[in-house]
Amino acid sequence: MAVNIILADDHTLFREGLLSILNGELEFTVIAQAENGREVVKLARKMDVDVIVMDIAMPELNGIEATRQVLHENPELKVVALSMHSDRHFVTGMLKAGAKGYLLKDCAGSELIQAVREVLQDRYYISEEISTTVLNDYVGKLVEEGGETSELSSREREVLQLIAEGKATQEIAETLFISVKTVEAHRAKIKAKLKLSSIPELTKYAIREGLTSLE
Repeated sequence: MAVNIILADDHTLFREGLLSILNGELEFTVIAQAENGREVVKLARKMDVDVIVMDIAMPELNGIEATRQVLHENPELKVVALSMHSDRHFVTGMLKAGAKGYLLKDCAGSELIQAVREVLQDRYYISEEISTTVLNDYVGKLVEEGGETSELSSREREVLQLIAEGKATQEIAETLFISVKTVEAHRAKIKAKLKLSSIPELTKYAIREGLTSLE
């Protein structure tokens, strides 16, 4: 039976490379591509997809929040994170969001194929380059530790990413299809919850917590 895959990465050339690797396997079919997290959430809603290969550092909606949203709507989906980041916030964030796999972008194509096959069996696949010590530290605490950003709602995390990416209030409102007053209310709540008062502080926090890398 064919395995339907969506590729989510904001770099076109990188997606094309992944497309060639995955479509080279008879059982895999890449049915769609997305260049940001918001786009992949929309695609996952309307398409019959089994696996999403998800970049983390994407504009508008990062891969962590996109993973959280698609799995909330369809828990049977499998997500494999493919990132250049081995930092604890990215690894922990993706695993908490529900990703079953985490690979670094310099992995071999054969490892990506193996990872997809593993997650389809409902097993975890983590890149060997991420040390055992790191994994023990992060994965062992996933259930009992919520993390600092867990106190923010899903919408507040979206707004925080867009603030950190330099979007004006009107732009955020248009992106999220909400009013300017609602954006301002979210921003006030974010500042209060995080006890931060300025945009630079919010930006640093968002980068530190893996919500955006501003690449």
